[in-house]
Amino acid sequence: MAENGYNPTELLICTASRQVPDNTTAFIGTGIPMVAASLAQKMHAPNLVAFFEFGGVGAILDDLPIAVGERRSFHRAVAATGLADMVETAQRGFIEYGFLGGAQIDPYGNLNSTVIGDHDHPKVRLPGSGGGNDVGSHCWRTIAIMPHDQRRFVAKVDFITTPGYLSGPGAREAAGLPVDTGPYRVVTTLAVLGYHPDSKRMMLLATQPGVTIDDVIENTGFELLMADEIEEYPPPTDEELRILREDVDKDKLYI
Repeated sequence: MAENGYNPTELLICTASRQVPDNTTAFIGTGIPMVAASLAQKMHAPNLVAFFEFGGVGAILDDLPIAVGERRSFHRAVAATGLADMVETAQRGFIEYGFLGGAQIDPYGNLNSTVIGDHDHPKVRLPGSGGGNDVGSHCWRTIAIMPHDQRRFVAKVDFITTPGYLSGPGAREAAGLPVDTGPYRVVTTLAVLGYHPDSKRMMLLATQPGVTIDDVIENTGFELLMADEIEEYPPPTDEELRILREDVDKDKLYI
């Protein structure tokens, strides 16, 4: 636990939850994205429509699901369909935000959750894509959530599981992906990052509380672009932490 009363996981959850406005749609994955979505619904986005990979649409997240296909991801939902319908809905452009994670991310927001090392003879075999490729390919704005260190923030990912801006401007469109979609934010234990509108490279927008710009640079394995003004991101509020601890994740499954 940090001296100021919250741990790194709670910081990630609270920061991620703030990235999604009310009256929007979001593709929610297992883990921290579910916690962040639930917190957002209870704090500032009561009309957030959550889409879960196995078919829950618009669930009210009174109780935290532990997987994207279990009953609580359908609680008071507006629809209970299936995986193919979820992917098609994203392909049709109806899902605005998508939460993603990965073991590696590069300057253009490409994510790797498949292997570390050579694909055919990997050092580590990771879980794979799940719905990550579909979310990254078709949601309008994707938000990556991950710890921040040089092992994860690399100049080139070992495998592109989920496409970001691929090799730079125009590459997504050339690959046949929808125009104007792609990475939007990266929320980490050290910073909040975005992407330069022209070069599509990752850009530092804000540091987390108590973190310096040098801390972020030292823990990133490639050159970061810098926003004109880099602020310190506000820490979790007492109300966010109370709701997170006493209501959202009262069983301490994640925090």
